[in-house]
Amino acid sequence: MSVEDTQLYLQDSGGLGPVIIYLNGSYANLKHWDRVIQELGSDYRHILYDERARGKSKKSKDYSFDACLRDLTAIIKARQIKNPILVGWSYGAILATHWVNKNPGVPRGIIAIDSAVPYGLTGEESQKRIYKLFNRLKWILPVIAPFGLAAKMSAKQHAEINIEINEISAKLEQTLLDINIPVWYVFASGESRGGEAHEFKAMRDSLNPLLKKNENLKVFKQVESNLEKILSKDYKTIGNAIQTLNKNIK
Repeated sequence: MSVEDTQLYLQDSGGLGPVIIYLNGSYANLKHWDRVIQELGSDYRHILYDERARGKSKKSKDYSFDACLRDLTAIIKARQIKNPILVGWSYGAILATHWVNKNPGVPRGIIAIDSAVPYGLTGEESQKRIYKLFNRLKWILPVIAPFGLAAKMSAKQHAEINIEINEISAKLEQTLLDINIPVWYVFASGESRGGEAHEFKAMRDSLNPLLKKNENLKVFKQVESNLEKILSKDYKTIGNAIQTLNKNIK
């Protein structure tokens, strides 16, 4: 699918069932959702796509968060989608909440997987740490990209995406308080690459004060898998969250 200066790889299962749009992690491809989709089956219309320079999508001059928002808008318009449920993993969950804020009344609900909370690693020291991490990984990024674990971009561009999403996430509180559709969270446990256990705990705990301020926000379940393995290990829980949310909203 053509969007601005690039081509996005998109899959649409078709059908007349409720529409689910899956939003990937920062550098992931759509293959990570396979087990979730198999769990849900053909009762739903599944729409997946690879973001710019991820998976089978082409490169672009713009890898910003705003570009990702525009891509989601373009896909929804091109596919004539009405009232979808957005299911976002990590980066994708933040994308979902921001898109809803800019397009109220379009999505029916959000499943946020271990993200979309008011927490981020910001400031000069955090930026240096992120640049250092991706500089250390620069030789392996092209190797793991075909497996949906990195993007087709430089280590510096990987780092810039990570820095930007941390800054956006840190300022997410008002966006979450303004949301007027159900946002159900499936939290992972423990740490993952790029963060320490206490940081992931602080990230998940940051949602607690908001649960009392906006009744649309709800923790559906916390599972034992970490952020990286949650889609492959706890796909049944994620599928159950989607099915339950679909039954509870009009």
